[in-house]
Amino acid sequence: MALGTDDLTQTSARDLATLIRAKEVSSLEVVEAHLQRIEDVNPRLNAVVQLAAERALDDARAADAALIRGENVGQLHGVPFTVKDWIETEGLICAAGHASRADFVPMRDATVVARMRAAGGILLGKTNVVVTNEVYGRTNNPYDFERTPGGSTSGEAAIIAAGGSTLGLGSDSGGSIRQPAAYCGIAGLKPTNGRVPNTGHFPPISSMNDPRTQIGPLARYVDDLSLALAVITGVDWRDASVVPMPLGGPEAVDLASLRVAYYTGYEGAVADADTVAAVRSAAGALSGVCASVAETMPERMDEAMAITRAYWRRAGWLGIERPDAMGGDEVERSLFEWDRLKRAVLRFFEHVDAIICPVTPAPAPLHDDRDDPTQSYVFTVPYSLTGQPCVALRVGTSSDGLPIGVQVVARQWRDDVALAVAQHLEEVFGGWQAPDLQSRAHAIEPAALLLFLAANG
Repeated sequence: MALGTDDLTQTSARDLATLIRAKEVSSLEVVEAHLQRIEDVNPRLNAVVQLAAERALDDARAADAALIRGENVGQLHGVPFTVKDWIETEGLICAAGHASRADFVPMRDATVVARMRAAGGILLGKTNVVVTNEVYGRTNNPYDFERTPGGSTSGEAAIIAAGGSTLGLGSDSGGSIRQPAAYCGIAGLKPTNGRVPNTGHFPPISSMNDPRTQIGPLARYVDDLSLALAVITGVDWRDASVVPMPLGGPEAVDLASLRVAYYTGYEGAVADADTVAAVRSAAGALSGVCASVAETMPERMDEAMAITRAYWRRAGWLGIERPDAMGGDEVERSLFEWDRLKRAVLRFFEHVDAIICPVTPAPAPLHDDRDDPTQSYVFTVPYSLTGQPCVALRVGTSSDGLPIGVQVVARQWRDDVALAVAQHLEEVFGGWQAPDLQSRAHAIEPAALLLFLAANG
């Protein structure tokens, strides 16, 4: 089978792994195609900030040689991936966007990176964080360079959407996987809190200091989220928050048995007309397929942002001292309100299997938008606080030609249900659509380009 560069950089990770194992294409060809794509698109996106090109090529040659020798190989054998620069990678700078860490090179991989590599995945490099930072500058949205790709997993979503990476790893505390996935028109999964180890994440995350944050995968295709989740899930005997729960596959989920709820907004969370229409279309696509589809929602969702803002005010959280830090009584009240929200959502899921709702109030805003940036997380924050698995995926296009995503939420530990519903919606609406980068006139700031070239030779 003769596949060109465009074919190789638009094919799913699962299909690439199958083609490589069948020797219909070599891992070297696949890695070279993605490195070429990064070279072509990254000067306009500033998404990849550390490139491990020579190591990736060596790993690809080794992967091909292993197949020739007839060795047993992993699920991702020969498939390239990228990693958010908050997740540590042995031998490759992990600046995390902070000048104080600009030269920091971890001695070992984060658990999830080690697991991707053990499954045969080939690391291409690290991706930018939080839209803009003092080390690497600004990342642009591949559908419109004047718009944000979302944060904090900004570069990961942008480079996957643009075809420079097959899939990647990000992290999500309040929507940091889901928002960029929606803004960049790809798929992203925040797994059930406690399913995937956060070992090797910066800032350091533990079950005691931050029960919201979860590492998870991003990809162009929902099926690749399932593939990556199966690789990275499970106890690592380092992260005390991880629970040894079994992981079911979405292929075993009976859609006809599911009870689905949907909503488009609530007090303090107002979506624009295009987003409302996308959510209603997604709900309509499940009518007649699932057991029931009803417009309803959990109680107390409007309290989530206040709980989150109170959490940010905790004294010394992640070493950040704040003049408005909460005292003991305020912390106790905040924990009570947080637990009350968790109980409200838990009660709702007694009679519902999945929820469809917006990811963000609107498609990607302009970089110079002056609105409160935390408001863009109003639909994702509740399920970070309550721990449910969530998939964000593209189901529509705005009147401006931008991707519109919806969020599929399932019961805790039923990541398979969220993935199964998302996969059905992807089949109905088409999911990811390649951006036309050639029509974009603007490039990244010269300073950011110089930083990338200096870092990567």
